[in-house]
Amino acid sequence: MRWHRAIIGTAVLLVLTAAGRDQFDDWVDATVIPPLVIETGTEVLDRDGDLLRAYQVDNGRWRLHADVASVDGGYLAMLVAYEDKRFYRHKGVDLIALGRAVGQAVRYQRMVSGASTLTMQTARLLEESGTGRWEGKLRQARLALALERRLSKQEILNLYLQRAPFGGNLEGVRAASLAYFGKEPRRLTPAQSALLVALPQSPESRRPDRRPEAAHAARDRVLERMRNAGVIDSETAETALTEAPTRTRRPFPLQAPHLADRLIADGAATRVETTLDGPLQRSLERLAKQTVRPLDPHLSVAIVVADHQTGEVLASIGSPDFRNETREGFVDMTRALRSPGSTLKPLIYGLGFERGMIHPETIINDRAQSFGNYAPQNFDGEFRGQIRVREALQLSLNLPVIGVLDAIGPSNFSAALRKSGAAVETPGDQPGLAVGLGGLGINLYDVVQLYAGLARGGQSLDLIEVAADPQSSARLMSKRAAWYVTDILSGIAPPVNARGQEIAYKTGTSYGHRDTLAIGYDGKHVVGVWMGRPDGTPVPGAFGAELAAPVLFQVFERLKSQPDPLPAAPPDALLISNAELPKPLRMFKGTGEVLADPNRPQIAFPPDGARIAAGGGGLYVQIRNGAPPFSWLANGKPVAVKSWDRQMEIAETGRGYLTVTVVDAKGRSTKTDVFVD
Repeated sequence: MRWHRAIIGTAVLLVLTAAGRDQFDDWVDATVIPPLVIETGTEVLDRDGDLLRAYQVDNGRWRLHADVASVDGGYLAMLVAYEDKRFYRHKGVDLIALGRAVGQAVRYQRMVSGASTLTMQTARLLEESGTGRWEGKLRQARLALALERRLSKQEILNLYLQRAPFGGNLEGVRAASLAYFGKEPRRLTPAQSALLVALPQSPESRRPDRRPEAAHAARDRVLERMRNAGVIDSETAETALTEAPTRTRRPFPLQAPHLADRLIADGAATRVETTLDGPLQRSLERLAKQTVRPLDPHLSVAIVVADHQTGEVLASIGSPDFRNETREGFVDMTRALRSPGSTLKPLIYGLGFERGMIHPETIINDRAQSFGNYAPQNFDGEFRGQIRVREALQLSLNLPVIGVLDAIGPSNFSAALRKSGAAVETPGDQPGLAVGLGGLGINLYDVVQLYAGLARGGQSLDLIEVAADPQSSARLMSKRAAWYVTDILSGIAPPVNARGQEIAYKTGTSYGHRDTLAIGYDGKHVVGVWMGRPDGTPVPGAFGAELAAPVLFQVFERLKSQPDPLPAAPPDALLISNAELPKPLRMFKGTGEVLADPNRPQIAFPPDGARIAAGGGGLYVQIRNGAPPFSWLANGKPVAVKSWDRQMEIAETGRGYLTVTVVDAKGRSTKTDVFVD
């Protein structure tokens, strides 16, 4: 009989106590204490510490870190008052409660009330032992006494808050609050607190999602008892009793699942604090679902948003639905290598501006031509003849940009891509001109990182998803060259029905309509959107300007009410017309035409790639061949125009990389890249 077991247990405790304090202390001190470090599920948090995604522990249970500081004070007050009102006064075993329980058992010949303290309950949870036999009660009492000697009351409560059972595979108050209320336990209503107090006593028979009536009744009993004990007043109790009971179990948060999985796979800690903006992440996940809902059931979308001033990634959507197998939602399309289409053209023109080959107002030919065995075509198959560089980029023409890339060199272009932090995959050992039109593999994340460098005035910056990650940077191009690119891209008309915003952006469509992209930035943020099919099959009729660009502008609308202004022109920017440009910059001629002329100018000193210790007066440069007068440019900025000298002093170079370009009277050019000490 239960009362008989209780009497025996009490007698044993009294005998042990009577044996002497020293022996009793030795007995308690010799207690084997189970591990006090409790395994909790890995958590991925947003920048404000709110949960984005949680993971189960190895046995499939939901058990999340919780402590007194993170739990509603009203719940804690109810818990102590209901389960163990002398918790803060006893040493692990409540002798008063024990005496009362024994007296009631003798009087009624059955157990009327228990004497298990919160510390004893914690001991049972740590041992994962039952509650029925008196031997178990004795062992729990001994462990409770040992715990009280080793831990503070708050530490004991922390253990209980993480291990108390709440039905099914829910352990701990935090997992229960998220599952039953969809919220953290920091702020609970009295009714919610009462339910969480009642559940651990009989977690399966009171589960709200399976036995809502029993759960409701147990909750109300706790509320009545708390009113009688003065823990809550009558008005609060009446309001709580009328609160609609919980009847469902909610799924745990699953925001940024691809990013979370990647961070966990990289061996991150069990509590990962990301740079993501939780509300923005949830808003853009809804936008992604809304975007693809009326479209091809196999179509996917990926979005990356970053603050290009700090490098912090604010949102990362790898697919519209992580669990949608038709759309292959498990594939993280922010990190999948795909063709970037025309989105790399701004970098090519930027490098051309940097090297003094072109200016936004330079005239460039859009005509049929071949580059060895490579004969590219414009997307629409038409040619526009002579056109300004500005218009060639805004119209995303292929032939002009390949001419510039041919002059720069595909290897130099690929090196600049890698300098931006991008991991690119090119076909063959040496990149060809096709890389300028998307003939390489790069992921959306790295394209966004590249555009972040353009937005920062040509200074690249590693994007970060966890605040502790290191940042690195390298200069892609001068502020002037980057501003030329930004000024051109900001002049591209927004999509139809898009809210007018000053956003510099570029779209791209890969060969065969397999990938569509839109990348854009304002004065603070950079956004990248990819749309297509994860399996790489074509999406007939899909264009970046029609599919991805509207989503890009919707992202900016959800990000902020008004865009941050783009930077003003740097002091050395040439804001002039084509007619006012130095003659060599008025018309671009491809490298092939220049190299065919044996009389073209050549820089005799310093040699390309040299490291030069400049004298006190500056760097001296000499040329041979070519027809005077000459135009001299240092890092794209004119130093002298219509000079008949074949030697020039480049003053005030400063330490660092320097590109010197010389253009003769016939428009033929030569250059050298050196490092000046």
